[in-house]
Amino acid sequence: MRIDGAVALVTGANRGIGAAFAQALLYNGAKQVFAGARNPSSITNPRLTPIQLDVTDPEQVAAAVETIGDASIVINNAGIAGGTGLLEGSLDGAREEIEVNYLGTWSVSRAFAPVLARNGGGALVNMLSVASWRSLAAAPGYAASKSAQWSLTNALRLALSEQGTLVVGVHCGFVDTDLSAWTDAPKITSASVAEQTMRAILDDEPEVLADDVTRQVKAQLSAGVQRSDAAVV
Repeated sequence: MRIDGAVALVTGANRGIGAAFAQALLYNGAKQVFAGARNPSSITNPRLTPIQLDVTDPEQVAAAVETIGDASIVINNAGIAGGTGLLEGSLDGAREEIEVNYLGTWSVSRAFAPVLARNGGGALVNMLSVASWRSLAAAPGYAASKSAQWSLTNALRLALSEQGTLVVGVHCGFVDTDLSAWTDAPKITSASVAEQTMRAILDDEPEVLADDVTRQVKAQLSAGVQRSDAAVV
């Protein structure tokens, strides 16, 4: 599909991958890019249109639909890592990961599906992770939320195919953002993730495997249950 001349929404667009998505849309000729954030004043790029959007707040999601009725590209990027331990500590962080990463993506997707249909189908992009396919003892709640988000993405692809909506799942390991600042493991850039995603939209590709570790993990899914000590997000 075309990005040139499109109206787009990016959730969680105030930093990291979300900011890179917004910039890449502009670079590829999007007419207007709405940058969703809980605090819209954190959007500093003057070429973006800030919009207050907490993806867990139904009223704010509904207001975004009313504001962006001509959207043809929606990128669900908003996400958190709660840091819940597997065998100890509170489960509150894991609950928040499910609320934001999984249910927040679901809420925005179902709200904007009719908008995309009215505008010719368009594209719905979900920012996932290699953790969609690999459990993490250090971050079980995050991995579970991404697995659920991947399943949701597949369901949306099936459901929205009749209205001509391209549904893209974007998977990657460590990206050089605040979320992965704690590790010295190899990382790719936010710009690389965004560039590959724009290419997928333009080429009508349903999946982005943005780095080598993600491609390796995806290729091993048919090999059965395996033990892995690699810490990838």
